[in-house]
Amino acid sequence: MAFYRGSALSLQLQHTRILPVSSSVKQSRAFCGNTRDFSKIYRVPASRIREGEATHHGHGIVSAAALSPEPVQQKESPLPGQQHSPAASWVERWLPAAARPYALLARLDKPDAIWFCAWPCFWSIAIAANKAELPDMKMLALFGFGSVILRGAACTVNDLLDRDIDKKVERTKSRPLASGALTPAEGFYFLVFQVLLWLGFLLQLNNRSLIIGASWLVLSFFYPLMKRLIHWPQAFLGFTINCGVFLGSAAIKESLDYAVLLPIYFAGICWTLVYDTIYAHQDKKDDFKAGVKSTAITFGDNTKYWLSGFGAACISSLALTGYNAHLAWPYYPFLAAAAGHLAWQVSTVDLSNKSDCHRKFVSNKWFGAFLFGGILCGILAK
Repeated sequence: MAFYRGSALSLQLQHTRILPVSSSVKQSRAFCGNTRDFSKIYRVPASRIREGEATHHGHGIVSAAALSPEPVQQKESPLPGQQHSPAASWVERWLPAAARPYALLARLDKPDAIWFCAWPCFWSIAIAANKAELPDMKMLALFGFGSVILRGAACTVNDLLDRDIDKKVERTKSRPLASGALTPAEGFYFLVFQVLLWLGFLLQLNNRSLIIGASWLVLSFFYPLMKRLIHWPQAFLGFTINCGVFLGSAAIKESLDYAVLLPIYFAGICWTLVYDTIYAHQDKKDDFKAGVKSTAITFGDNTKYWLSGFGAACISSLALTGYNAHLAWPYYPFLAAAAGHLAWQVSTVDLSNKSDCHRKFVSNKWFGAFLFGGILCGILAK
């Protein structure tokens, strides 16, 4: 709501006079965790204006001395094209102020994307389980914790390298490093802490897992550079984020069954190309101006054709995975549900609508859940 000042300003209403009491509205950035402090608006019935004291050259300007206003708290109505700020996340509601920028740097306020690290690990842990037995629940919980750490460390590296680019992108300019809430040195020390946590996670596993896990961390650090070097950075992200299929299997078994793991790994890469290309369409205009490469820019108007191809390759590879792993028939109805989910998001996504792109991106956690449920039922029904 805009407030106007000036001695010549006049507003004439039949029943009420509205006066701004404060010309300033306090706002704060979302990562500081403060709520907006809107100014109060005083509604004064025309009957309360003392006659003869409220005019100026016949224009009906109300004198403050002539009023005895009663404050009425009003909700701010957004102007056309404006939206209210989203509700504060749990990070802003519950964490101490000093810890909030670090939690936001690790994207703990956006936990949905953690599933994209966790699901490949969970798939391979479930496949590696003995016939007709549930997967190791302790190992699933451990890998869930490890996924939070790895995703957070990857986000920290990304923001350290991209802080100048993030300032130019509307969606990312409020990130802690881009906005100045944290200095690059503070971000680096936090990254060291995250790496130590990741090494602590790997020490709970066997020696082969330690090697795979260390390699996975290094690959995760290179993704921000790929956005500057290649036109398909989402493919590199797929190669990286789906390494969890090897780590999860190695944590259960000393040997790796490549006839099972390679098809599911390739399927994960194709899946990543689908969801991260949709995600990249949120920023394609800003990325183009900043010189950042992505499949959203590369595919352009042909994006849906590419996504359909990746989706078909993903489902075909998952069918091969089920066959090579000798999963029982319940696996395939779940695979059909996962295929339906991919078809739904590719066919319905509005690539010019940022909100819809984000909704479709987040919904991919259910794709991973369908596949995990299918593997679980396929193992138990052996």
